[in-house]
Amino acid sequence: MKKMREKNGKNLSDPFDSKGALLYDARLMQKVKMPVTIDPVKAAQKRSDYEGIVPLVNLTRLTESLLDKQGEVTVRVECGTDQQGLTVIQGGASCEVSVTCERCGEAMTVSLDCNFAYTPVKPDDDAALELIPERYDVIEKDEHGEINLRQLVEDELILALPLFPMHDEAVCAVSASSMSFGDIGPEPEKPNPFAILAELKKK
Repeated sequence: MKKMREKNGKNLSDPFDSKGALLYDARLMQKVKMPVTIDPVKAAQKRSDYEGIVPLVNLTRLTESLLDKQGEVTVRVECGTDQQGLTVIQGGASCEVSVTCERCGEAMTVSLDCNFAYTPVKPDDDAALELIPERYDVIEKDEHGEINLRQLVEDELILALPLFPMHDEAVCAVSASSMSFGDIGPEPEKPNPFAILAELKKK
């Protein structure tokens, strides 16, 4: 997925900054329960901001890779319109999860932290896709013009999961050196089927 980058000395994670001051700096974050879906256009027009939690147990695809489904994800979302007139949904999510160490097989805690910036599009709107800057990911609106905010956050956290989680070697129950395997020796020779056939012809 495309990630936010630095360009011309300015952080592109701040798309609402049109005159050197972020529009959402003057807005108070709403401490509310995170909605499952939102209408991104209406939310951008109202310059709605959200900050709240999502229970891990509700993120079923993410928890398939976890040892424990207990816990909460802290989420912040800011909605607005950038200089190009695009609707932008940006924010971040963070949580601590329990996974299995690939080295020792014991439980370990991993901190997940991700940031995102999306602009919504209609399905199969190729013309709109051509106009979207690289700094944004795209997310499709459903038939009601809404996006699934919970799914967006879950996708980002899944991408933030390490592929091979391992304790630091200093605290891991199994050292890297002890995982090296010795020489298993040459593979036993198998009888040559053509040699067997030759023996049969001699009889």
